[in-house]
Amino acid sequence: MSKRFAILICGVMARLCEVACPGAEPAAVPGTVIHHQLAATGLYIGSPSLCVLSDGSYLASHDFFGPASGEHQLARGRIYRSADCGATWRHLTDINGFFWTGLFVHRGAVYAMGTDKHHGRLVIRRSADGGLSWTDPVVIAEGQWHTAPVPVVEHAGRLWRAVEDAEGGTKWGERYRARMASVASDGDLLDPAAWTLSAPVARDPSWLDGKFNAWLEGNAVVSPEGGVVDVLRVDKAVLPEFAAILRVSDAGRVLEFDPARGFVEFPGGAKKFSIRKDPKGDGYWTLASVVAEEQRSAGKPAGIRNTLALTHSNDLREWEVRRSLLSHPDVAKHGFQYVDWQFDGEDLIAVCRTAGDDAAGGAHNNHDANYLTFHRWRDFRKSARADNGRD
Repeated sequence: MSKRFAILICGVMARLCEVACPGAEPAAVPGTVIHHQLAATGLYIGSPSLCVLSDGSYLASHDFFGPASGEHQLARGRIYRSADCGATWRHLTDINGFFWTGLFVHRGAVYAMGTDKHHGRLVIRRSADGGLSWTDPVVIAEGQWHTAPVPVVEHAGRLWRAVEDAEGGTKWGERYRARMASVASDGDLLDPAAWTLSAPVARDPSWLDGKFNAWLEGNAVVSPEGGVVDVLRVDKAVLPEFAAILRVSDAGRVLEFDPARGFVEFPGGAKKFSIRKDPKGDGYWTLASVVAEEQRSAGKPAGIRNTLALTHSNDLREWEVRRSLLSHPDVAKHGFQYVDWQFDGEDLIAVCRTAGDDAAGGAHNNHDANYLTFHRWRDFRKSARADNGRD
């Protein structure tokens, strides 16, 4: 089955489900629940990732963090698959040494790239059977690393993925140094020698008038000028929120940052986001956990995660919130965050680390999510100026 035909079938099935199930009991949280984890277990849902396989089916993953997870010794992740366009999901397998990991498809195979534990080694795996079985992890780099499920971009004969090392000290955030990893598109991704890692760029606490705390969870993006840039989340205790843009040069060996021009206002920039260029040429899109107007006094921007918005830019520098997608009035125990997403024809599909209500008292807090949820926003470009808060 071609991918284009599979996308068409997905749209038909989704609409049939709407007609066939008009009286279905609403879920405790919006979207389709892929996995629910009780907060009392001491396991929380982290690092959601999503990819579309060549046959049109979807693969999703997450890791576990929290006091019962063993994340600092050997982290554990899970893989799920949907063959019906996200309507139902099947748990495929658990993987040890799987943390802050993102899925991507390259030349028919699925890859998973991240760390093997909290601040662990940088590793990559491959699956040739749609996520059911995986190779042993290949260590791209020893040491202490940080990342998240962020896009892998093919450009100028190479694959590009942003990462950070955690070798700049011991304090969260401040220790992270921006890096870019790349490999030839026709190379062996499981050969550590094939990868190039840029020299690190550390933070400067004097930036943003001394309000700059950290940068992390960068995105490899092809800029409007045709080069590769790294767009990073910026940790800053007060509004407005920002992102930082670093330019890649010297065939991926160098990252360059100009603090006078490199910071841009970015709604949701204090939390993780993923940026993708529209294949139809209409600029760039992201899903970000923004601070709604009524929550501007609720605390530090990084701790406000109860509103998810669709955001757009033509040039990576000026960002506009086009539509509120998910929202809950409570900040303390509700969050829609760390969303990974893909274009799927005219639709946008996503998996979300969701903190919400359940019969056992809900999430531990807005950060320690108890659900992995799937969402589809249909004809998202046409409805990008609607604000109905529904998926």
